Amino acid sequence: MTDITIPAGGTLALRARVLSYDVQHLQPGETPVARFIEDGLVVIRDGLIQAVGEASELLDGLGPDQPVTDYRPFLLTAGFIDPHLHMPQTQVIASYGTELMEWLAKYTFPEESRYGDPAVADAAAQFLLRELLRNGTTTAVAFCTSHPQSAESFFSESARLGLRMIGGKVMMDRNAPPELTDTPERAHDETLALVQRWHGAGRLEVAITPRFAPTSTEAQLEVAGALAKDHPDLAIQTHLSENLGEIDFVRELFPWAEDYTAVYERYGLVRRRALFGHCIHLSERERRALAEHQATAVFCPTSNLFLGSGLFDRDGALAANLRMGLATDIGGGTSYSMLQTAGEGYKVLALRGQRLPGHAAFYMMTSGNADAIGFGDRIGQVAPGFEADLTILDARATAALRQRMERVETLEEELFALTVLGDERAVVATYAAGRRLHARGLAEPPPLAHGGLAA
Repeated sequence: MTDITIPAGGTLALRARVLSYDVQHLQPGETPVARFIEDGLVVIRDGLIQAVGEASELLDGLGPDQPVTDYRPFLLTAGFIDPHLHMPQTQVIASYGTELMEWLAKYTFPEESRYGDPAVADAAAQFLLRELLRNGTTTAVAFCTSHPQSAESFFSESARLGLRMIGGKVMMDRNAPPELTDTPERAHDETLALVQRWHGAGRLEVAITPRFAPTSTEAQLEVAGALAKDHPDLAIQTHLSENLGEIDFVRELFPWAEDYTAVYERYGLVRRRALFGHCIHLSERERRALAEHQATAVFCPTSNLFLGSGLFDRDGALAANLRMGLATDIGGGTSYSMLQTAGEGYKVLALRGQRLPGHAAFYMMTSGNADAIGFGDRIGQVAPGFEADLTILDARATAALRQRMERVETLEEELFALTVLGDERAVVATYAAGRRLHARGLAEPPPLAHGGLAA
């Protein structure tokens, strides 16, 4: 296999086994329909996919001087998408387990208190994005901290790498240490400043980010709702029904609310592109309400297992026509790998008598997650007109995978084995907007040219 680097704005051709999925609205038990090409060619120009098809049909149409990067027999998919994680929690991941509320007080809040320091925030952003790329993840939706600096660091590094990212400054004005709380006015003004500086800059978007109902007063939730009304294109990210103790706390703080979801409904925070992490203990009414407002429930299996929070009901969400995402939830979650996250998701669902086959897992990690965060028309598919965010996977990357592949007979079996046995070692290369930002075996990303474009 040969590989090349290209100047910004050039044309790139990648040859591999190509896998992609259209956005599909599934019912319980349904398997997504895949588009698979055993010997495919993907042609990229100016960061967008120009053509996808059989290599035998497209090779002759390339210019005589156009090199082809041949990744066969590896698998080329859309870059993985992670719709829920916490940038400031990379140094508390794998802290000895407690339940949610104690986890926040013992580990998370003390760590997040450091993020007003630009050096701390810059280092964390650089580590997180490098680690995501190493795991084949090209887009994430990130909680920063209540410090504007944390979001500045996240967006600055994302812009330097040319990534499509969503992030937000946490709004939190009660039930947290004083060094982490803001006010309704600050939450509004600091979020608005980020919108004016970063929203739509390159491939970046800002999310309205109340941490969760217990850490926001009603006055702050009103501010979040006002921002949502004034900026209907913004994503919203928060948490919902992760833990039974949390739900009881919400009941005490908002005695007027029919249920937890009703708190967010009252303030206009349940809508398309509203991303609710966890959603484990939802009532039927809550599922219906989220679905009717086209919101998204985000399944975070490694976090839910690690913190003992409960078991997500995927079939219940599908039956309600509720959009779903699959996410790592770093650092309550225990792996940066979407492959490992999907493998743990299978185990969570198995405990409920439900299933997550290989195609369903890969659908969720790519086009399903793209649709969940409102980017289904631009990322998540290997198709003409889509942004060239791509991941190259080696299903024989480790001795265990090679041993398993000796008995694999179908693509479904290969994909499922990758979700159970795969991790960052299976990621051969990661491309964002047609630029290779990770290659297996290289300690650092390829160098970036002036303006943040890969050479």
